[in-house]
Amino acid sequence: MVIAGERIECITFDLDDTLWLCEPVIHNAEFVFYTWLEQHFPKIVEDFDIPGLIHHRREVFADFPDMSHDFSWLRKRWLEQLAKDYGYSARLVDDGFEVFLQARNDVTLFEGATALLEQVSQRYCIGSITNGNADVHRIGIGQYFDFSITASGAGASKPSSIIFEAAVERAGIDPSNILHIGDDPVRDMRGAAEAGMKTLWINPQGLPWKGPHKPHCELQLVTELSSLLG
Repeated sequence: MVIAGERIECITFDLDDTLWLCEPVIHNAEFVFYTWLEQHFPKIVEDFDIPGLIHHRREVFADFPDMSHDFSWLRKRWLEQLAKDYGYSARLVDDGFEVFLQARNDVTLFEGATALLEQVSQRYCIGSITNGNADVHRIGIGQYFDFSITASGAGASKPSSIIFEAAVERAGIDPSNILHIGDDPVRDMRGAAEAGMKTLWINPQGLPWKGPHKPHCELQLVTELSSLLG
């Protein structure tokens, strides 16, 4: 595959809202976590419904702006605060985080996405770049990826060049020969473009492009990538 005169040797994927819908996954994970709290730490749910608990978590997150790239660290810090406030043990932190993380990685890939990953992995070096705590191995698609870059591991979140540079280093391929695929115009398209990568925008709503760094390619669905591969 050649894009803008450069042969693509590596393809990196954003995860949430590129390979699956993120919002229903997060809503379900919050519900599963809350149900677990009801069963094991009832004093907390006496004071909070789900929206109230989410609001409380965001307030705690706001106290640590320097850690905004690491959702796992932030969530554990919030659970530590809950345990302290309500007199519970560290079990709330360790078990509660695992309950949420397991549900957070219970995703339904877009129809045809698994077949696409299998097809692409046979021809290209494949990576994932994500700001969240989705884990391709927990999800069951890790075998298609040569590497996975997370904001927590890189120490910075998209659109920072740091996280994209970490992907370039792991790939060992010139950024001009890497195609990044994602749905977010700023986090994915701007960030990857500023790192020198080629970009493919997943635009399911057919929105007009605004601003600089117009993507090299645009598709409505990620599974349409097969048509570019030939």
